[in-house]
Amino acid sequence: MNTNNNSSAATWQHIGEADLLCFSHLRWNFVYQRPQHLLSRFAHYTRVFFIEEPMWHDEADKLHISEPVRNVFVVVPHLQKDVEGSDVHARQRHLVSELIGMMEINKYFSWYYTPMALPFSDHLEPLMIVYDCMDELSAFKFAPVELKDNEQRLMGRADLVFTGGYSIYEAKKDRHPHIYPFPSSIDREHFASARSSRLDPADQANIPHPRFGFYGVIDERFDIELIREAATMRPDWQFVLLGPVVKIDPEHLPKNENIHYLGGKDYKELPQYLSGWDVAIIPFAMNESTRFISPTKTPEYLAAGKPVISTPIRDVVSPYGDNKLVHIAATTEAFVQAGDAILATQDSAGWLQEVDAFLAGNSWDRTWSEMAGHIESRMGTRNTSTNEVTANLAATKAV
Repeated sequence: MNTNNNSSAATWQHIGEADLLCFSHLRWNFVYQRPQHLLSRFAHYTRVFFIEEPMWHDEADKLHISEPVRNVFVVVPHLQKDVEGSDVHARQRHLVSELIGMMEINKYFSWYYTPMALPFSDHLEPLMIVYDCMDELSAFKFAPVELKDNEQRLMGRADLVFTGGYSIYEAKKDRHPHIYPFPSSIDREHFASARSSRLDPADQANIPHPRFGFYGVIDERFDIELIREAATMRPDWQFVLLGPVVKIDPEHLPKNENIHYLGGKDYKELPQYLSGWDVAIIPFAMNESTRFISPTKTPEYLAAGKPVISTPIRDVVSPYGDNKLVHIAATTEAFVQAGDAILATQDSAGWLQEVDAFLAGNSWDRTWSEMAGHIESRMGTRNTSTNEVTANLAATKAV
């Protein structure tokens, strides 16, 4: 365990006394989002071990450990491929145990983003277990058939469950006695910097206006047909799409001349791209994979001062659509109408004041602090219960 000297360390006594083992289906260097925001804040007080899904290679099983952020250790199991009759879970379990010994991890709590990690980590004895259920992974494309069963087991073992939005909280709130909703937060200063004028990035500079921009993963949640139809209906609008293409064939993406795929961008570059957009968009398809999502980009777009058009994703409609902060469009025609209305707006000062008032107090610092408070409370309760049991046993023996 390696804690930093921090004036607030006493507030987070239990967190500061234990390392954090995180099991994730996402890679640290893929897209900077909820796990990175939260875990980098835990790293101010203790060591964080971010254990990713395995990679396959030709050599013997081993761990690759890096430290991209102080006190955040990204752990990538490298498993030898084509080993006949091997139990992959047993091999991963061995590597996790090896990590604990190698890094002298004595006291720790476990943090799960994927229930699929439970079969190779259920031998651990953490001080407590947290399940941060940021998405309904069972609804995603290529989801393992055993995911639901593993989640049920994880729910049974977890001390705390956090959810990535209100809709997924409503769906799961009766499955755990200590479950709390934590929808997406923002790094307001980072994205508000997009409001000041700046030079366009080189790959965006020559794209004409008006620009309708999106950043995020382009996968089965992305409404390809909406973008295709809108780009066809408004050939003078330029659609700027940032992000990796995952789980869908790139050949199926629309190839209109006014659609520009600029690839994935670093988190720190996003405000620079946002600054050059006229409208920010959330063109998610309405399907099973988007039923419970709470897009982090919604408050980020707004913090950047950009008008937003979104399909009727439940956690965008409420609260952002209901408060008239985001345009909601269920059809391509409605999407185009919303775009026309935004581009025709002469004065958005009043709307921007409402946005800033709504976002006031919304931050990843606040979200992390509230989560940490729940962890401290549960750890304190468990320690009290353990001490009471120990005292009762001692008293019984004395008699």
